[in-house]
Amino acid sequence: MKLKLGIPKGSLQNSTIELFKKAGFNIHIHERSYRPSIDDDEIECLLIRSQEIPKYVEKGVLDVGLAGKDWIVESRADVIEVAELMYSKQGFSKIKIVLAVPESSEIKKISDLSGKSIATEMVNITEDYLKKNKIKADVEFSWGATEIKTPDLVDAIVDLTETGNSLRANKLRVLDTIMESTTRLMTNKKAYADDWKKNKINEIAMLLKGALNSQDMVGLKMNVKKVDLNNIISKLPALKNPTVSELVDKDWVALDTIIREQTVRKLLPELKKIGATGIVEYPLNKIIF
Repeated sequence: MKLKLGIPKGSLQNSTIELFKKAGFNIHIHERSYRPSIDDDEIECLLIRSQEIPKYVEKGVLDVGLAGKDWIVESRADVIEVAELMYSKQGFSKIKIVLAVPESSEIKKISDLSGKSIATEMVNITEDYLKKNKIKADVEFSWGATEIKTPDLVDAIVDLTETGNSLRANKLRVLDTIMESTTRLMTNKKAYADDWKKNKINEIAMLLKGALNSQDMVGLKMNVKKVDLNNIISKLPALKNPTVSELVDKDWVALDTIIREQTVRKLLPELKKIGATGIVEYPLNKIIF
């Protein structure tokens, strides 16, 4: 049995491969090849543009794939969204699809777009938005570099943004946010009706979500005197109650917990002062709830 997996080529490519690595799958992209190798004999990878993955999943060319929710909506693909995965090109947050105009534009509100021209890769999303707001404007498909098309070629653009840096660099201001998007692991009805494929897809989803759950988290181990235990536990912003284990010396216990990495530098000196010793910080690959 083989599961055909679509890996998004382009902006999500590197972050997707890193996420799979943390989840336990090593994917290698070979030069000039669109068939990456993976260290799982039950998976066959194909490298495909994010924009095309939803349709290829819907048609059954792929059993499962990853792409942004925006491309599912844009392509009108009928797919099953197995998991929402909060990661993008540069971080672990949502991206926004925004309507933007030049900073100097006289367009101040969306109703001012009536009769104007808009460039975008997301024609369907844009036309749906205009229809919803009862605005008639000319929407043209953009092959990329959309930010540079105003004001000389079009009056406004609809584009995705993660940090807003590109918009600011091109002297654009956001008029409205059309939608927010996250990466989705998706499959089709035929693949999900197959017990073996469904089980394999759900396993992949669990491991990917586990890898994302561990982002910015670390484990802490330490030895603590029993008399100091309650005081130390009160200082720990634990994921859940910490694990406490008996040591050979009955006056001491071992304490194990999970916390956010950004809190460690302030927490460790305080723990040391109130009696913790033998403190060990260790990285995490996955947290499965």
